[in-house]
Amino acid sequence: MTVFFSILLFLHILGAALVFGLWVANFKPPKVLPMQFYAALVSVVTGVLMVGVREMQDADLNYVKVGVKLVIGLVIAVAAFIGQRRYRRDGAVPTGLAHAVGGLALINIAVATLWS
Repeated sequence: MTVFFSILLFLHILGAALVFGLWVANFKPPKVLPMQFYAALVSVVTGVLMVGVREMQDADLNYVKVGVKLVIGLVIAVAAFIGQRRYRRDGAVPTGLAHAVGGLALINIAVATLWS
């Protein structure tokens, strides 16, 4: 189970890094690429699976932190979905939407690392 959790953690971090990294790489002009949406989904799904694995191991979890990260992750996924659809349609993504995806990814990473 430890190897499975480590793989999930790797994929979770990779997903967050892709969302954030693609935001930084496409800061001007702001874009939301389809890969950001898929990476956000990977992060959300692997995060939920990691909580499930920890539950099976009877670990002590901070459910408030888990809930906050889940809500932020879902908002990122929805914003990335809307942004990538607009990008595919006509290439124009509202600046606020593009920066919301990347900024919320940064906030989610900060919550994961700074909240004890």
